[in-house]
Amino acid sequence: MASKALWYVGKKRAELRDETVAAPADGELRVRAKFGALSRGTERLVFEGRVPESEFERMRAPYMGGAFPHPVKYGYSIVGTVEEGPQRGRTVFVLHPHQSAFVVPETAAAMVPENVPPQRAVLAANMETALNAVWDGAPGPADRIAIVGGGVVGMLVARLCARMPGTQVTVVDVSPERGKLARALDAAFATPDRAPGNCDVVFHASANSAGLATALRIAGDESTVVELSWYGRGEVAVPLGEAFHSRRLKLVSSQVGKVAASHRPRWTYHQRMAAALALLDDGALDALIAPPIEFTDLPERLGALLSVDADARCPLIRYP
Repeated sequence: MASKALWYVGKKRAELRDETVAAPADGELRVRAKFGALSRGTERLVFEGRVPESEFERMRAPYMGGAFPHPVKYGYSIVGTVEEGPQRGRTVFVLHPHQSAFVVPETAAAMVPENVPPQRAVLAANMETALNAVWDGAPGPADRIAIVGGGVVGMLVARLCARMPGTQVTVVDVSPERGKLARALDAAFATPDRAPGNCDVVFHASANSAGLATALRIAGDESTVVELSWYGRGEVAVPLGEAFHSRRLKLVSSQVGKVAASHRPRWTYHQRMAAALALLDDGALDALIAPPIEFTDLPERLGALLSVDADARCPLIRYP
């Protein structure tokens, strides 16, 4: 059957291409996409051709087409309906490039819980990243927690932390308008100049060196700063002078490609994704979803959607 897919074909250029979808074999599903989401940070790097050559293989997404830097069929957030194969009629989440219909192994499709609307289920990949980061940072009840960078992943980390008993959670961002989103998720908000200090755990998700400097500054003695940002090419200035060593700070990388070390012996990728989907049974998270963009309009809209000053909410894609 015919399908259309989004391809990044050059620096800041994208187009829809026709694809042929074969009939599913035993153990495979044909999925018709309903909604999708852009991963603004990662896809901005792909769109701008800034994926480092050293990361070409590690950055490959499931079912990606082409090769970096371009042309490449990329993306990893689709919610759709199983049209043919096992679980026919069920709503599923699949880590798949932006495409209107496709075939995947049954094991690649995660069942969306019935109480999670498909529009909200597009947050599954971001929630999986946030959950992994919380496992890496290991905050606890009554902790003072800051999240520097109020994008979708940062806000999801804030929501998970805010639901722990007694925590004091603050989202720190240079954009005051993101305060409304933070408060909708039961977190406080501050601009960097007013950020609380002496934090027990700090998560950094702003993807810029100034944000990382803020994260290190507000961390309390012997506390942990969890770095979620993915910078792509180029060097990032990290202020490791002054009191970094005397305060015995820990700077920890968190990346969703592996299950957090604290849970890796006991958790599989499938279990982590199922947990992320279950955590989306939370109506407050609808505040993170922007009005839908039609899939057919996506190539022309990408530049604005992926800009650094774009709407902080998740760009929702609606398929025909």
